[in-house]
Amino acid sequence: MPPKEKSDVKVLKGQDAEDCILDYITRMNRPFGAVDVSANLKGAVPKAATQKILIALAEKGAVTQKTYGKTTFFVTNQANAPALPDSEIKALTTELAGIEETNKALAAEVKTLSTELAKIKATPTNESLASQISDAETKATALSSHLTPLRNGTPLISAADLALLDTDWLKLRAEWVRRKKVFLNFWALVADSLSPQDAVALAEDLGIEHDTPEHAVLERSTLCVPSGKRR
Repeated sequence: MPPKEKSDVKVLKGQDAEDCILDYITRMNRPFGAVDVSANLKGAVPKAATQKILIALAEKGAVTQKTYGKTTFFVTNQANAPALPDSEIKALTTELAGIEETNKALAAEVKTLSTELAKIKATPTNESLASQISDAETKATALSSHLTPLRNGTPLISAADLALLDTDWLKLRAEWVRRKKVFLNFWALVADSLSPQDAVALAEDLGIEHDTPEHAVLERSTLCVPSGKRR
């Protein structure tokens, strides 16, 4: 390892060290630990000596000592701090009010810019727009092809095919009605011997699905009314 460079900082001792530490603590006017003070003084006062001097200054009342957990902090004694004149306090208060107003204005501007930024981020990119336009044109072409027979007057389904569909529909519906009646009769026999809760549980276990309100509406519609009863 290369040899450590010698520091040009003069190591202070005795009263010089104490004066140096007290001057630093007073000028900074904020809490420091002994290690921080020694480091900030560039080692002019060793760590161990700094700790002892700070404790001695605290005993003299020059600084205030506070312990938080295992860490000890030192700060200049606020009782010894010079009081600000009223004029300076008033000037600082005015300056503070101005800074607060500036902060409010900047906060409002940040909010506005954030909203604008969110809108920009939500806006599709040129590549995304091109892709969406291409997809829309493809769908439009496909839909337009479905309209071509109608535009040309081509019938989509003949009258004979419609009649055949009606015949099949009536036959299949009649079969469905018959089977539903058989099921309802059978289920009534089974459910009579069970409690309502057991009947529901059994239906769930067997995967039985009863008609929904939508089915009831459909049953009452013209689609399911026999042709002889239609108006």
